[in-house]
Amino acid sequence: MTDTVIGAAPRGRSLWSDARARLLGNKAAVAGLFVLALLFAAAIVGPYLTPWRFDAVNKDDVWAAPLTAGHLLGADSLGRDLLARLLMGLRVSLAIGVVATAVSLVIGVAWGATAGYAGGRVDEAMMRIVDVLFALPFIFFVILLMVAFGSSIVLMFVAIGAVEWLTMARIVRGQTRALKSREFVEAARAIGMTPARIVARHIVPNLLGPVVVYVTLTIPGVILAESFLSFLGLGVRPPMASLGSLIANGAQDMELAPWLLIFPSAVMAATLMSFNFIGDGLRDALDPKDR
Repeated sequence: MTDTVIGAAPRGRSLWSDARARLLGNKAAVAGLFVLALLFAAAIVGPYLTPWRFDAVNKDDVWAAPLTAGHLLGADSLGRDLLARLLMGLRVSLAIGVVATAVSLVIGVAWGATAGYAGGRVDEAMMRIVDVLFALPFIFFVILLMVAFGSSIVLMFVAIGAVEWLTMARIVRGQTRALKSREFVEAARAIGMTPARIVARHIVPNLLGPVVVYVTLTIPGVILAESFLSFLGLGVRPPMASLGSLIANGAQDMELAPWLLIFPSAVMAATLMSFNFIGDGLRDALDPKDR
């Protein structure tokens, strides 16, 4: 009797492992991940490591140039250390971007998946509401919410997230309409699963690819929206800082202290470019046509 050595059957690469390999092969996306990791680390740990508090006023150091009077990046019109304020502003801007995007993600996915799966009159009614909200000026709606309820970081999370979900809902609705006729959804219906369970367990998990890509592109949009609100005086309140408020203040003092505009603008550009590179890399990695 001949002995037969039975080896383990070769396993194919899953979609996510293949996407990860593609993403790591994209040099721009990897560079974006590296820079973004550094920015998040600086935002979380940095404010505790600087010798200055972000709101500490020192009249002797007004408009101190970089590398003078103990200020690595200089000081502003009140003598506050720019590095400390920049790290705090980066923390606030990233928090606004992530939390507001999370709010829009929850609302948009729930709304779009429900409309797409239900179809018919329910779909028509829900998407007409989206169309009406799309017709309203984005910034006007956010300003209206903030004027009515007051300006605060928490309200800014909710206000921006409450209007950013519209595009997410359209994307999810279109993907859901394409998925609900697939075999695995028909099988779930055949065994008696409720529509809510089908959406939660079969539809939403298969939407993660386009949703993840859109999230990486939404965060920089939210950060820019907050910056615009800061230019209008509706952003975070002093002495708290964000990248938008720092750039707005730096623009006012650009002739006397150009470093107040240069450094926050550079950090803002690095943050937005990192998110965009990662988004482009994820889009290419998750594109089924390239598999």
